[in-house]
Amino acid sequence: MSAPTVTRAQAARRATQASVIGTTIEWYDFFLYGTAAALVFPQLFFPGGQDSFNGVIAAFGTQFVGFVARPVGAAIFGHFGDRIGRKTTLMVTLFLMAVGTVLIGLLPTYQAIGVWAPILLTLLRIVQGIGVGGEWGGSVLIAMEWGHQERRGLAASWPQLGVPLGLVLSTGVVRLVSGITGSDFLTYGWRIPFILSIVLIGVGLFVRMRVIESPEFEAVRKKDNVVTAPILEAIRRQPKQILLSALVRTSEQAPFYLFITFVITYTTKHLKFSSDAILVDTLIAAAIGLISIPVFGRLSDRFGRKLVYGIGIVATAVYAFPYFGLLNTGDALMIGIAVVVSLILHDIQYGPQAALIAESFDPDIRYTGAGLGYQLASVIAGGPAPLIAAALLQGTGGSTAISVYIIICAVISVIALVLLPRARPATAVGADPVDEATRA
Repeated sequence: MSAPTVTRAQAARRATQASVIGTTIEWYDFFLYGTAAALVFPQLFFPGGQDSFNGVIAAFGTQFVGFVARPVGAAIFGHFGDRIGRKTTLMVTLFLMAVGTVLIGLLPTYQAIGVWAPILLTLLRIVQGIGVGGEWGGSVLIAMEWGHQERRGLAASWPQLGVPLGLVLSTGVVRLVSGITGSDFLTYGWRIPFILSIVLIGVGLFVRMRVIESPEFEAVRKKDNVVTAPILEAIRRQPKQILLSALVRTSEQAPFYLFITFVITYTTKHLKFSSDAILVDTLIAAAIGLISIPVFGRLSDRFGRKLVYGIGIVATAVYAFPYFGLLNTGDALMIGIAVVVSLILHDIQYGPQAALIAESFDPDIRYTGAGLGYQLASVIAGGPAPLIAAALLQGTGGSTAISVYIIICAVISVIALVLLPRARPATAVGADPVDEATRA
């Protein structure tokens, strides 16, 4: 019986589907933590969390630990992704993330086990961070490297949909469970969304088992160009790209975690706004991202990655003061507009971002190099952002300093974007049918 074959278009479709579903599950897990850090973790895992902003800052501190772990995950899984392939690595990252999330849902609180509660919470957050750190590079590469060379901005933007999908899913589940459990949400209801991750992992693993290995990695392997130490090779050959990839994300990463995580704390604790209402606003904004992210990815194919990305940076900087101006009205409609617009402006950068970064690296070290650059931004921008914003709010009592912080992030990204080298040409890949038995 002959081995089954699939066309290049079918293989590309499978890769895209697996990337989107997998990243959705990964980001569902990751965003759950951010929502819980704003809503329940200060009271449950940190002594004195109910008083002032001390518990909030402590909860965001453990969230930051997960961001610090992401470059570690990028290094570990980038090594194996460039050595043995994208597909196998992506199976492991998905499993690792789900295990960390489910265990958080089963974790005893500070009242039950004392100081071990925040310690174990931090360790599990590290597991989450390592998993999501290794996930991005593989998901983006297997989708982009199967994509048509003239539509790689669009191809690489599909895995980016995991962010709004994960945000919609996590926010929606939290909102649903909160409504069902009511006053018991703080007691046990918050655990349900975390434990549900065990169901999602089965779906994700099934879909990823059907993926065929990236053609560009296969080309590297056939030419016997697989490097022995991808991390060292990436740092030796393309250190500038790694650093600039991290810095160019500053204007996307820092504001994003203010727009989806810190905004919950700001509106509920500072403005005394309903947490259910802000979760609905976030849900609407994330849903719009399902359209805006691929649109801006495709626009980068037509008008250039840097031009589209640069427009997004400038728009975010211009919006820094109006954003908090709308929030500070305390009006439900104005707050909703603030949240929705903030994430649309974020998507102008996020759509072309994956291709912008991934194309800057050679195929044989692309998983490692792109992953390191991408995830380092989590340490310098995404992770500290809610912490910095909370500290600025506590120290100044207002939002002006936070708006200035957003503008500073934008300036850093503009400089990095200008200095980022031009994309390297893609490895040519044929359009012949693929022998699934030898690739799967």
